[in-house]
Amino acid sequence: MATYFMFGNYSAEALKEISSERTTKAVSIIEKFGGKVKSIYALLGEKDLVLIIDFPGIEQVMKASIALNKLMGISFSTSQAIQVEEFDKIMQDV
Repeated sequence: MATYFMFGNYSAEALKEISSERTTKAVSIIEKFGGKVKSIYALLGEKDLVLIIDFPGIEQVMKASIALNKLMGISFSTSQAIQVEEFDKIMQDV
């Protein structure tokens, strides 16, 4: 499983639908596509949300991102992440 950060921005319509029920549905969609939610944060600033999730691969992340956009009206940009210790190991011979 790889870790991904999904940064979201609410549309005007999506803001009207904020609820714990919708969050539960979002988690279900992520799980449907093989993902596991590590944490979800609401943000101040340029992005409105960040979801920290594990997925088996990029295809599953793409499917979940599109499904979440359809359900929630939130557009996501996604970045794969690795822990800094792993990054340091990779960079040892650079």
